[in-house]
Amino acid sequence: MNILITILAGLTVGLVAKLLMPGRDPGGGLMTILLGIVGAGVGEEISHALGWYESDPGAGFVASVLGAILLLAAYRYYQRAEGAE
Repeated sequence: MNILITILAGLTVGLVAKLLMPGRDPGGGLMTILLGIVGAGVGEEISHALGWYESDPGAGFVASVLGAILLLAAYRYYQRAEGAE
């Protein structure tokens, strides 16, 4: 059951990140889920470093979306850099 919740949360976070950052993005549903799951991890690390959350609980929804947006921005930057060569 935890895996299903993680997948649904990843999908939600990934969709919100893609909606907030318009433009062409790679992949379909699987990439969106992975973006959301990994973005939540990035958001958790950043929010703990900034002191937004205690060290035990996971990142909140906003921190997760911000982490996913950071990953999406990094991916787009990398794609542009690859295309320039």
